[in-house]
Amino acid sequence: MLYKTIVAMNKKLKKFDNKVVIITGASSGIGKACAFEFANNGASVVLAARKENELEKVEAEIKKRGGEAYAVKTDVKNIEDCKNLVDKTIEKYGKIDVLINNAGISMRANFEDLDLSVIKELMYTNFYGAVYCTKYALPYLLKQKGTIIAISSISGLTPLPGRTGYCASKYAMDGFFNTLRLENIKKGLNVLIVHPGFTSSNIRKAALNKFGLPQIETPRDEGKMMSSKEVARIIMKAALNRKRDLILTQQGKLTVWLHKIFPSMTDRIILHEMAKELDSPF
Repeated sequence: MLYKTIVAMNKKLKKFDNKVVIITGASSGIGKACAFEFANNGASVVLAARKENELEKVEAEIKKRGGEAYAVKTDVKNIEDCKNLVDKTIEKYGKIDVLINNAGISMRANFEDLDLSVIKELMYTNFYGAVYCTKYALPYLLKQKGTIIAISSISGLTPLPGRTGYCASKYAMDGFFNTLRLENIKKGLNVLIVHPGFTSSNIRKAALNKFGLPQIETPRDEGKMMSSKEVARIIMKAALNRKRDLILTQQGKLTVWLHKIFPSMTDRIILHEMAKELDSPF
């Protein structure tokens, strides 16, 4: 009797029961952490990423824990892949309640030295990938009065030297999703834009150098950063409460506030901080 009561209580505590959540970039970092967080809270999670083997591992682990997951190999730079992701989700589950546009890549090089292909790669992955997925998922999200979550960055609100392409893509995301929210404000669509600070994940190791190749080694102390798991937990709670904006970490909030009030001073602080990185180009 006690066991049945505990099971019933646990089921009741699952906030996303019967919800379908698509997560791009779900094979690592914040996307992977979100997959586990939403699945643990009852959601059926649709996992999208280019790395099929890693994606299937996440799918298998979620199912092993008793969750529901469905992996769809997706390169968000490809319009047809984004359409296929939505089509397969509808075929399997019949609806979409939440779309998490998380797929992203970073860079590290001065623009003066940068091959222009790097800018193109970042814009197509970070910005256009989110636009494509949102375009095809939007009719279903509107039907459910659902939520779109855009994983932007503090760098979508402030400058970050050595990351011109990354900042450009995140500023573009902010502009697009803020406007999309306003266009659909009377239709019940919730748009949540998340601005993480430096987060412990694979993004810096995969970040592109000036030649467009992964830099392999992170230039920062990952141990001092907020974990992807903590970021995912905060995102889940914000989605549940239908928040519109998140700025993560006290340092991130302070940086954004200072840059609004004292932009020149904050520019110097940011440049000084980034100059401390290993092999900094500044």
